[in-house]
Amino acid sequence: MTNVAVHLEAQQHSLQAHAHDALASATTHTKGQQHPIKLYLVVWGWLFVLSTCSYLVDYFGLHGYLRWSLILLFMVLKAGLIVAVFMHMAWERLALAYAILLPPVLVLVFVAIMVFESDYTHLLRVVFFAPTA
Repeated sequence: MTNVAVHLEAQQHSLQAHAHDALASATTHTKGQQHPIKLYLVVWGWLFVLSTCSYLVDYFGLHGYLRWSLILLFMVLKAGLIVAVFMHMAWERLALAYAILLPPVLVLVFVAIMVFESDYTHLLRVVFFAPTA
């Protein structure tokens, strides 16, 4: 009977320790969720700089692949900053980040595959569907 009483007392002490740790973790977690205002001001500054650079691409009259590459680069950088900081993805679990970020990356991979495949498809259409003279 004494062994059972000692075992129950140890379990009760262990449960109290886990409850105390959970309560301490909850208070630390709420403190950790408050981000400094400086972080948001820096991100707003970078968004302003990237938007200005995107505007300057049109202002300087760049054309062709350079223009579209720069516009897409600035767009992706701005979207990344917004998602990471304002949507708090930088502080989320890795599985949630993968669930949100992985599908667009896969779409871009499939678009790249289609771009390479489009040359082959165009060549086949030119060869086989060209009017015969």
